[in-house]
Amino acid sequence: MQIGFIGLGKMGYNMVLHLLKNGKKVAVYNRSPEKVKAISKEGAIGTYSIKELTEKLKSPRIIWLMVPHQVVEDVIKEVLPHLNKGDIIVDGGNSNYKESERRAAELKKKGISYLDVGVSGGLAAAQSGYCMMAGGEPETFKRVEPFIKSMCVPNGYGHFGKNGSGHYVKMAHNAIEYGIMQAMGEGYDLIKKGPYKDVDLLKLSNVWNNGSIIRSFLLEMAINAFEHHPDMKDVKGLIPDNGEGLWAVQESLDYKVPFTVNTYALMARFRSRQANTYSDKVVSALRDEFGGHGVAKK
Repeated sequence: MQIGFIGLGKMGYNMVLHLLKNGKKVAVYNRSPEKVKAISKEGAIGTYSIKELTEKLKSPRIIWLMVPHQVVEDVIKEVLPHLNKGDIIVDGGNSNYKESERRAAELKKKGISYLDVGVSGGLAAAQSGYCMMAGGEPETFKRVEPFIKSMCVPNGYGHFGKNGSGHYVKMAHNAIEYGIMQAMGEGYDLIKKGPYKDVDLLKLSNVWNNGSIIRSFLLEMAINAFEHHPDMKDVKGLIPDNGEGLWAVQESLDYKVPFTVNTYALMARFRSRQANTYSDKVVSALRDEFGGHGVAKK
């Protein structure tokens, strides 16, 4: 099968580079042509409309969407008239799993298969490879699997059930991420306001990340954050949320699952819009380090 990518943002661009590195033929389209031109120099087939993208690929083909969940519906409507029965649409963004279930059912009636794939790894995955969680029909997953494998770290992907399951487990993943970052932010805040206010938090993060129980990728990001934002002096404690944490909390209410830590982490993000604590500054800087989300500057 051949694959086309729609969306060359922070994730999509580097995912295509992994495919090219592993010898895959990839056609690409992006709303702004500059990125298309840039990645064409790396070997991708550049196109400048969705119609042109589909024409560059032979059916059966895979159309992989890496766009914000708010515009997935519009992109599907635009690409659908150019597809044939047997083609596959993959949503690699952070869509709500209920929307993925609905889209899969609607597309199936038209002879188009659908795979929802949660993608994790942040900016660092541009070098190391991604982690992916897929939901959809087993046969659809098998057809897309060679491309997924080319983009992921060893043992860093899996198929987790019917349509919706890929985005569901990614939603839970992101809620856990909220909780861990919130705990880190509050720990640094305690040190900052405690009796030893002159503790070097960059030095401490380096020590913690070598042999301690809490050593982790996010601690690596904390080290980067303290290097890029000494003492967080230029960071405003505003922490945006992209929706997944809220969806997870709503699911916990529907299924009566205690979700204390992650619910509090979501509420802390809402509170950050009214306050400006050191904890919030750390979490905001962490988000920027692993995902390139940016920080609100003073």
